[in-house]
Amino acid sequence: MAGHDSERAWDEYDWERFLQQQDRKTEKYMELLEKYIDDPERDEIVAREMGWTHFAEESGGEWHEEAELFGDEEEAEPAEDECSGGRESFEQHVLYRAAFALTIWIDQLFDAAPALQNDPAAVRLATHAALAAAKLAAALSDEEAEEIGMTIAYLKRALKAITVAMEAAAQLSDDQSLTRVQHSALRQRLFQVRDGVVLLMGEFRGEWIRRYGSEGFRS
Repeated sequence: MAGHDSERAWDEYDWERFLQQQDRKTEKYMELLEKYIDDPERDEIVAREMGWTHFAEESGGEWHEEAELFGDEEEAEPAEDECSGGRESFEQHVLYRAAFALTIWIDQLFDAAPALQNDPAAVRLATHAALAAAKLAAALSDEEAEEIGMTIAYLKRALKAITVAMEAAAQLSDDQSLTRVQHSALRQRLFQVRDGVVLLMGEFRGEWIRRYGSEGFRS
């Protein structure tokens, strides 16, 4: 675990730097896959370009284990949500369920108004609402809440995503692409998720201070 590279626990800022590095590696990996998709030696080329030569030289394609490190960071195992006081998978967490319900609601909105599917603001709304749900899944999947800094870093990413979704919703309202009733319902759901993320961040930051002290927390 990267958070154990030093004696002190990684805080949210350490984890954010790490996640940004992983983002860049993921982007490079996906670009290489797309570029060499039809090349019969694709795996070896991608491994070499990513610097995984020790994997490329081995038989059996073991380098894919390294590649998986830069895949969807949202995939996670069921975990205990320590701050909310009960053992549950992220799918059962009330905040994740609200975020997931939001994505379903937006899909239904698109089904009822097909013109929205080609509206840039609507696409941005749907994309970032789904991204917020994915980041929440990652945040709530830390078993035993051992890496609180990582959890907070993912919550900050979820908050950023839901904020972009709120801006997109406001744009749709200004463009009169949504009815007043639709915008009111959408706004209520967005605020529910946003306020839940803010509250959860406060709980985890409080737990960080309880464990490591205020001197270890950078505000």
